[in-house]
Amino acid sequence: MAEKAEALESSRESSPADETAIHMAPAEEDFAGDQTFTDAEASTVTEGNPQSTMQKHELEHSWTFWFDNPSGKSKQETWGSSIRPIYTFSTVEDFWGLYNNIQPPSKLPVGADFHCFKHGIEPKWEDPACENGGKWTIICSSGEVDNWWLYTLLAMIGEQFDHWNEICGAVINVRGKPQKISIWKISIWTKNAFDEVAQVK
Repeated sequence: MAEKAEALESSRESSPADETAIHMAPAEEDFAGDQTFTDAEASTVTEGNPQSTMQKHELEHSWTFWFDNPSGKSKQETWGSSIRPIYTFSTVEDFWGLYNNIQPPSKLPVGADFHCFKHGIEPKWEDPACENGGKWTIICSSGEVDNWWLYTLLAMIGEQFDHWNEICGAVINVRGKPQKISIWKISIWTKNAFDEVAQVK
């Protein structure tokens, strides 16, 4: 576990945000266009990048980023129909290749939801892995949200939490009202809300 955490931290500098990396910096109205990337497809984007020839550090699980565009929510027929997968990664380097080239939470528009869930689990309470689950939520200010979200992701994909196998994923919600300060909520979803020990730790 400690080796994974060290690899996550040390690999950030070796995955620079340049033109050869995966570039998906979103506009406010659309987080990442209409494209969804897997690790195999992303490798073609980074072809020619010296970093792509380095030995990669495999994660325990594959993870998928999802985004719920606020403009899409007003058009959705059923709850959750506007949520769509953005990118699936399974290595430390592919995580940083994406993370270094997207907007941080503090830059997302009000109403946006950005998720990172284990691959195969949808960020919906109707998903079988989540239907009996619970969540822990913290509220952040604009000055701290980017670091808190990043550290939450690193601890989660690096399996650093106690009872890490109970975690389904994490989501950050941007909420607010016109003329008022926005708030950011970071939540970690768990599989079993009735497992008191796992919920507390």
